[in-house]
Amino acid sequence: MALTLDLMGGSSYLWNWKHNTIHHTYPNIDGQDEDIDVGMLGRLSPHQRRFWFHRLQGIYLWLLYGFLAIKWHFFDDFYNLAIGRIGAHKIPRPKGKDLLVFIGGKVVFFSLAFGIPMMLHPWWAVLVVYAIAAFVSGVVLSVVFQLAHCVSEAEFPAPVRTSDGGERMQTEWAVHQVQTTVDFARQSRIACWFLGGLNFQVEHHLFSKICHIHYPALSKVVEGACRDFGIRYHEHKTFLAALVSHYKHLAIMARPTPMACVVQGEIC
Repeated sequence: MALTLDLMGGSSYLWNWKHNTIHHTYPNIDGQDEDIDVGMLGRLSPHQRRFWFHRLQGIYLWLLYGFLAIKWHFFDDFYNLAIGRIGAHKIPRPKGKDLLVFIGGKVVFFSLAFGIPMMLHPWWAVLVVYAIAAFVSGVVLSVVFQLAHCVSEAEFPAPVRTSDGGERMQTEWAVHQVQTTVDFARQSRIACWFLGGLNFQVEHHLFSKICHIHYPALSKVVEGACRDFGIRYHEHKTFLAALVSHYKHLAIMARPTPMACVVQGEIC
């Protein structure tokens, strides 16, 4: 089933490294989690540098989200493969079967998206249809993942220096997952079906190898355990509430506020 991603223009090999390994290990850690790094275009973490034009990111980032899939199709996978890195993390370049799947997937995707359609329709019509489909895909993908991590309730902890000169997080892995992740629309069967359980991001991060149909039941257990151990567990009751929270987060990150004054999404 993972190979279906290759048919849609992505690389299942690189996605496994980028998302399953790196993001799930270091969510919301600046410099480690590439999902919160959009370069100069936006400021998603309080630990990132602020530029003057970020004051408008609550408006223009929604438009830029639509270019995620296009950038992924034409640049990201090829660039990561060429440099052998994803963000700050070095990855092994695919070999043998993995390399064959990477190349074959790209050939099949570009053939289905452009080659075959252009044999039957005008080139401009094919490009227009691709642009619309890719833009919608980019917005959906971006928004779903942003609502889980880049909201005012999510935390952005930073590592601390150790005596040996290294860095480490101050909380255990499971606690870190809960603190940096937020569920939304847990009661919506439509959202759960359409998103494949990704609205239960806390449970997805804690139990990524368990089928998502069990997430609704798991969420009650996780929420109860967090309450027993005094760990904050956040959820947005509706999809709209999560959207508002993401916009609020973008607005807070756009302000020239000292990092120490950003507490749980509120300005001191």
